[in-house]
Amino acid sequence: MLRSMRAGCACFFLATGWVSAAQDWSEEHLTVAAALQERALAGTAAYEHVSALVTQVGPRFAGSAGDDVAVRWALNRLGELGFSKVRTQDVLAPRWVRGEARVEIVGPGAQPLVAVALGGSVGTSEAGVEAPVVEVESLEALSALTPTEVSGKIVFINRRMERTRDGSGYGAAVSIRTQGPSAAGGLGAAALVIRSVGTSDERVAHTGALVYRIDAPRIPAFAISNPDADLLSRQIARQSGQHGASGKPVRLRLHSTARELPSTWSANVIGEIPGGERPEEIVLLGAHLDSWDVGPGALDDAAGVAIVMEAARLISKLERAPARTIRVVLFANEEFGLSGAREYAKLPQEEIDRHIIALEADFGQGPVWRVQSQVAAEALPAIAAIHQVLQPMTIELGGNDASGGADIGPLRELGVPVLDLTHDGTHYFDVHHTLNDTLAKVDAKALDQSVAAYAVAAYLAASKRGDFGRLTATTSASQ
Repeated sequence: MLRSMRAGCACFFLATGWVSAAQDWSEEHLTVAAALQERALAGTAAYEHVSALVTQVGPRFAGSAGDDVAVRWALNRLGELGFSKVRTQDVLAPRWVRGEARVEIVGPGAQPLVAVALGGSVGTSEAGVEAPVVEVESLEALSALTPTEVSGKIVFINRRMERTRDGSGYGAAVSIRTQGPSAAGGLGAAALVIRSVGTSDERVAHTGALVYRIDAPRIPAFAISNPDADLLSRQIARQSGQHGASGKPVRLRLHSTARELPSTWSANVIGEIPGGERPEEIVLLGAHLDSWDVGPGALDDAAGVAIVMEAARLISKLERAPARTIRVVLFANEEFGLSGAREYAKLPQEEIDRHIIALEADFGQGPVWRVQSQVAAEALPAIAAIHQVLQPMTIELGGNDASGGADIGPLRELGVPVLDLTHDGTHYFDVHHTLNDTLAKVDAKALDQSVAAYAVAAYLAASKRGDFGRLTATTSASQ
């Protein structure tokens, strides 16, 4: 019965006038893709991969001892799973140590707040920083202030992130973290505190990288939990003269031992499932191996590591290999500078040109709900055909404006087409970059659905008779 259903699925594609499917894939290819989908939905080993990584390794921030263990773990895991040409690519990564951080309201209403230093922040002096707080709701509001209003004070940017399925709320809010320190420092602020860029209502703080401008002083920067941001804002409002308060400004005391160390070595970890007819051509599946130091990074990005490894492993078990090689790349240091992605993109141009398309898993466990592309116009019918195979999993077809994700972005800029399988991120930012990003937040069935989507897309890309064209620098940069 199952064999009949798979054959019927393939015949449907070929009989309904989809010229691309008929030109690019045989009936056998479509039958195998349908079987792969069913196999993954029935259950995969993806959850076991996540569990192994977060249990045997744990936090694996770039350049740390945990990062070294993670590289060895990945090499062993890919070898055990039967990958070929398992190897590392050396990557020089910056080294930053978080140390300890404290943020407390000195008064009125003295109490400690839950806080973390932002990634890359300078520390404070041993005495710390104590100063009155000035609250703003956005970078725009901060830029409207004068140095006289800000100088010597602690700026508090109180912007709440919106919960969205596609992660757009993060994109709209994250600039307060990346740009806020220099914006405040340029106005003479003594330090910066932001509301966490995250959607959790629990008392946990979300870290993440900042970017210091060369034309502004480097000031210490912290994130506080959403409940504590609410508390601080209420305190400031009360002291502004409401409810008979004294009118004294709220003061904060901050302390951080964060520091920068010399750069150190990490590595991309690479393994392959060889193609049968055109093994020199590559379909890349990427995820990042590192995590932030505050937690084990189960969703960010152990889940992505598991998805791409398991999707490739399922393809390796087929009786007949796809035409092209499936290459899994577990990138180093995505969180703190994309060191692994940039190093990989330094491959010789002739090898870059052999990359037919790239996919990345770096948005939690899923499930996948949309497929988007950035391919040459002539390849769009093939993307539509791939979507039709994925559609039974309630996956929508998006536009041809995919970003490709952080780690394969440098490849996209070099002309490599990309395919985005968009994960449901409704709850992802509850734990993103926090100590709560643990195995308890991982749903095995969601992982299996994501594995099914990546396995189908990678198999069809690797089996396609033609390619997906190339992107021009102008096209890529405009997206």
